[in-house]
Amino acid sequence: MKALTWHGKRDVRVDEVPDPVIKEPNDAIIKVTTTAICGSDLHLYEVLGPFLGEGDILGHESMGVVQEVGPDVTGLVPGDRVVIPFNISCGHCHMCGMQLYAQCETTQVRDQGMGAALFGYTKLYGEVPGGQAEYLRVPQAQFGPIKVPEGPPDERFVYLSDVLPTSWQAVAYADVPEGGSVTVFGLGPIGQMCCRIAKHLGYRVIGVDGVQERLAMARRHGIEVLDAAVTGGIPQAVRDMTGGRGTDSVIDAVGMEAHGSPVAKFAHAVTGLLPDALAAPLMTSAGVDRLAALNQAIDTVRRGGTVSISGVYGGMADPMPMLRMFDKGITIRMGQAHVKRWIDDLMPLVTDDADPLGVMDLATHRLPLDQAPHGYEIFQKKRDGAVKVLLNP
Repeated sequence: MKALTWHGKRDVRVDEVPDPVIKEPNDAIIKVTTTAICGSDLHLYEVLGPFLGEGDILGHESMGVVQEVGPDVTGLVPGDRVVIPFNISCGHCHMCGMQLYAQCETTQVRDQGMGAALFGYTKLYGEVPGGQAEYLRVPQAQFGPIKVPEGPPDERFVYLSDVLPTSWQAVAYADVPEGGSVTVFGLGPIGQMCCRIAKHLGYRVIGVDGVQERLAMARRHGIEVLDAAVTGGIPQAVRDMTGGRGTDSVIDAVGMEAHGSPVAKFAHAVTGLLPDALAAPLMTSAGVDRLAALNQAIDTVRRGGTVSISGVYGGMADPMPMLRMFDKGITIRMGQAHVKRWIDDLMPLVTDDADPLGVMDLATHRLPLDQAPHGYEIFQKKRDGAVKVLLNP
């Protein structure tokens, strides 16, 4: 089959690789019909090379049609249309019983000290072959796959794999009071959906980004927006819009590659050039993140408010403004999305023909799998108006 594989920093290629096969009795094989490039994939493209092996298959946002199931998979049959959550969880361990599916004890990557295994996402998360491919082996298929109805286009459902649950959880974790306000830093796919979900739930939403196409997309959905380059800075601009107080909550949907931190940018670049044996321990024991967005989030939120972090960070010793955080009395919540926890909330919205979350207005590019390297390039460089790239194997 064809699959998008990693070969080095900014070097991904579509290669011929062996078809996946059933390895465990609770496996399934799906034929991928749509898969997507995630902002988290760009961390693999740029920064996390020390934890990848040449030829690793990338991708963790996939849906398709079941081709084959193992003998312990009783809830699926060939022909079922399914979305595959990006994290792999069993559904029956202690953590899954608490609906903390991203911490599944059955698939935890204990040798790396990490949580549940993820598709297509480095040795840190189990090095499970990903879904930017023609076929995908799905472990724990007795629980993970989400069945969706026939008829509507894939674009209606594929975001259930990651974007929508991650965004819903980010808003839930933001703990916005009834009728309250939230600022969303970063208007990539997650930030766009955070804004729409928060607005759908009745909150005042202010979206922040420096890319004009992203600001325009948010405006289309009725979101107040601020250009990241606003005179006086975002925290002051938000205070000016909220009676000097700041919003009740802030969502950081940017993560470790935020702009505005030259020292951390340099650390990213240097780490990426080191041999893996030196780079890996540096990245897991030192702060190499660009914290511009997070620092602004802490400054923007009102006193006693909540900062919800959905953007991915990777440093172990990132400096945090503890005095500022303590003095303001803020709450911080974060973590990988517990995908299946939020599906019952989301399914009625994505199956509604009125499309209340505007899922049909998120993808800016739809490419064949053969053009995936081009998709990565334009997404990483924010070219050609790229906000979300879908791939069709």
